[in-house]
Amino acid sequence: MAFDNNVIVVGNVTRDPELRFTPSGAAVANFGLAWNRKGRDGEEIVSFFDVTAWNQMAENIGESITKGMRVVVYGRLDQRSWETQDGDKRSKVEIVADEVAPSLRWATVEVHRNPRDC
Repeated sequence: MAFDNNVIVVGNVTRDPELRFTPSGAAVANFGLAWNRKGRDGEEIVSFFDVTAWNQMAENIGESITKGMRVVVYGRLDQRSWETQDGDKRSKVEIVADEVAPSLRWATVEVHRNPRDC
């Protein structure tokens, strides 16, 4: 769990999670999240975030979360940098999730516990 760079975002999932596995077998899920708010002039402002989750939580997200769902994401901000094939330098900030849960503000959910290895 992150202690120095925490963020909590409540928003709507903008695309179905993409679940994949690293060469070492670790599960990783990526999905988009949109957060809407009203500006001072009453205009709606939308912020978009990329969210990454790992291991068992990634697999649970792949089975449970779909586009349009309202979720609560707790995690840390992480900046990645890379160079394109054309030599351009790029970077982006994403949320690396420690917890992802459905929001119960306007929905209900049925929870199924996964067996745990002791």
